[in-house]
Amino acid sequence: MGAVEAELPLWPPVNPTRGPFAPLDEAERQRYAGPVRRVRLPTGAAAWLVTRHADVRRMLRHPAFSADFNRPGFPLLRPLPPQAPEEGKGMFFQMDGTEHARLRRMLTAEFMIKNVRRIEPLIRRSVEESLDALAAAGPPADLVSTFALSLPSMVICHLLGVPYADHDFFQTRSRSLLDHGMPPERLRHAFGELRDYLRALIDAKRARPQGTDDLLGRLIRERVEPGELDVDELAGMAMLLLVAGHETTANMIGLSVLLLTREPGRYALLRDEPDRTADLVEELLRYLSVVRTGVLRVATEDVEIGGRAIRAGEGVIALIALANRDDEVFDDPDRFDPYRQAHQQVAFGFGVHQCIGQPLARAELRIALSGLARRFPDLRVTAAPEELSTRDNSIVFGLDALPVTW
Repeated sequence: MGAVEAELPLWPPVNPTRGPFAPLDEAERQRYAGPVRRVRLPTGAAAWLVTRHADVRRMLRHPAFSADFNRPGFPLLRPLPPQAPEEGKGMFFQMDGTEHARLRRMLTAEFMIKNVRRIEPLIRRSVEESLDALAAAGPPADLVSTFALSLPSMVICHLLGVPYADHDFFQTRSRSLLDHGMPPERLRHAFGELRDYLRALIDAKRARPQGTDDLLGRLIRERVEPGELDVDELAGMAMLLLVAGHETTANMIGLSVLLLTREPGRYALLRDEPDRTADLVEELLRYLSVVRTGVLRVATEDVEIGGRAIRAGEGVIALIALANRDDEVFDDPDRFDPYRQAHQQVAFGFGVHQCIGQPLARAELRIALSGLARRFPDLRVTAAPEELSTRDNSIVFGLDALPVTW
């Protein structure tokens, strides 16, 4: 790294005083927001940072940008341990082209809106169970551990066919995988433990195929046994769904409750105007944007984004948290507006790698938040936002705990 590169601003910035609602403070905005610019990563490498809504969308849908982090120049935020070939199998979020499409297509029907609507009774039952647990724990209680985390874990376990009794095991490993401050050896250990767990679960389902009418069971019958998918690929797909299927939604629930309860009128909307809940969720997704470290890609050919020439082999980071605060698209974007039409938000990414589980996440948020407001209309947070411990080292931003009473 040359002298000029050494002077680049560090991404992601370390600023524990920023607070839970602002992806960057004002000084950081001046350093990072606006036209495409170069930044320095914690690994010492340099990359391009893309923050404007139009530029982010163009980059994420452009076929010249690869999601394969094994490619030279990929903008890693932390050193990764060496990966054996079988360890990357099934992890379609880091694949491109036909292989990405092949694996993703096997899951598309499961997460279509019409199928998510069909499982809404399951989500509602899970919400009620989690609300019962919250009621039994308090008041006061920690909303994160008793509701925000347990609910999406319960739902994804039901869908995949993973025993919910094991949720502590996979939640701790999931958090290690998402912590960009985790040492490589601990990261590899957590990855291996979680993959071995899922491989053993798949083997058990194959040995006893009766009564496995869940996603893993269906993929075993319809894809593995006919030879379209091997067991390592299924284990990788299951790991991706298990980690992504509860961490992002759990953090969104906690932050949403913290934000909505700051003004009683906002929280009351969930109960008094239930028809508005879906639009309110879109604004929460826009405003909170929990994937704050960005979406990482590497250019496979020379391409222009936002007037900048990006060369093949250069890393690029699409910062969706700032794209969702672009004043060219959203009026007064730093203000949370429960009546805003925020459907252009890109919290789930964009293009062929857009989050496959977004219909499920939207349904869980909508049902969870409205259920909470109906059951606990006087819920309030007992700590100021600046007093809360936040997950600043995680790829998915969130709260460690949220003390509430009612």
